[in-house]
Amino acid sequence: MMQNRQNKVKGLSVCYFVIAFFEAIAEYFVNRPLICILKPIIPLFLIAIYYIESNNKNWLFIVALLLSLITNILFIPNTPTYLFYGVLVFTFHRIIVIYLTFRFQKVNDFIPLIIATTPFLLIFFYLFLETVEIPENSIYIIIFQNLLISLFAGIALSSYFMNDNKQNSLLLISALLFVMLQFVVFVEKYFLVNEFEELFRPLAMTFNAFAFFSFYKYVITAEKSNNN
Repeated sequence: MMQNRQNKVKGLSVCYFVIAFFEAIAEYFVNRPLICILKPIIPLFLIAIYYIESNNKNWLFIVALLLSLITNILFIPNTPTYLFYGVLVFTFHRIIVIYLTFRFQKVNDFIPLIIATTPFLLIFFYLFLETVEIPENSIYIIIFQNLLISLFAGIALSSYFMNDNKQNSLLLISALLFVMLQFVVFVEKYFLVNEFEELFRPLAMTFNAFAFFSFYKYVITAEKSNNN
């Protein structure tokens, strides 16, 4: 029974990365029909993988993946209005992810967290201050997003240095991939608007696929660790 479940997880994981690969190719060639089909499917595959493998079924994690699905759909049209709603939905996703991380990590000492968060805050807010293309209705959401991603990365980095184990290593990998994802998306959408799209969009899709898969692996590992 356990072997059968693991085989299903492996098979779906291979399908997940195959779909992500073709989605990145579709982004490079700006194939809208293929993007519309593949982009929403990626989070659904991850939900299926998690549902099969997890013994605890954390529904907040599934909600976070569904919000990612909605974000992916809203990012497809690539217009300021849809971009605004996409960033708004992704903000709720990020809040859930940070809440889940705090539950799993059980942070007791906030000094290392503050120290680890500060460099990410400096980087993202420097980029924010150097950008003049941000729509007025998105300014506060972007600021909040910068705070959230910096906090998430700070949790991961401080946890890793305080205790270098598999769980914290997976969290750090996921956090760094999410940091690179936010950096690429921010540069593409606001800093270098309509420039190098053929590079940024496939790159963002690649970071997106690996970041979410790494976070899923972190959640599975954290659930097993907490049960033990």
